[in-house]
Amino acid sequence: MALVDSLELLAHPVRLRIVHALSGGRTRTTAQLCAHLPDVSKATVYRHVDLLATGGVLEVAAEHRVRGAVERSYRLRPERATIDADAVAAAKPEDHREVFALAMVTLLAEFTTYLDREDADPVADLVGYRQHAVWLDREELESLIDGLRAAILPHLRNPATPDRAQYLLSPILFPAGGQADT
Repeated sequence: MALVDSLELLAHPVRLRIVHALSGGRTRTTAQLCAHLPDVSKATVYRHVDLLATGGVLEVAAEHRVRGAVERSYRLRPERATIDADAVAAAKPEDHREVFALAMVTLLAEFTTYLDREDADPVADLVGYRQHAVWLDREELESLIDGLRAAILPHLRNPATPDRAQYLLSPILFPAGGQADT
């Protein structure tokens, strides 16, 4: 999937939140997605689910008759919900700005939804939003990235289960400020 195609399809906070809601091997109906996104109108959720399904990011996992209508359960096709490394390398600065802004808007919407829950407890839930400024040469930077990947990747394969809570982890890494001081 090219970056432009991915941006056109995924460059919307509601669509990204639907992708998050279906991660971990979950299947959900559109009605369940509406309940998961209480701040989004049902019509908007239905429209974005349709766009994601038409674009191949979601697939129908099951269909059931409910009061004469067909209710579909959807699952994520993770390989279609990513932007490949070649597309990222070919992206222009404005594309990166757009993707970063989208990620921040989506993260803010997800965090607001969490805080609006009656049972929200940032301390008990170990919520964190720290920033660290680190000085690294290229080798140290690559080692840090490899270490983070090694720590995170095994957990991305965890299926959704009743004893697991879903967390969003959003590593952001970029050179700070202007030119490095020497």
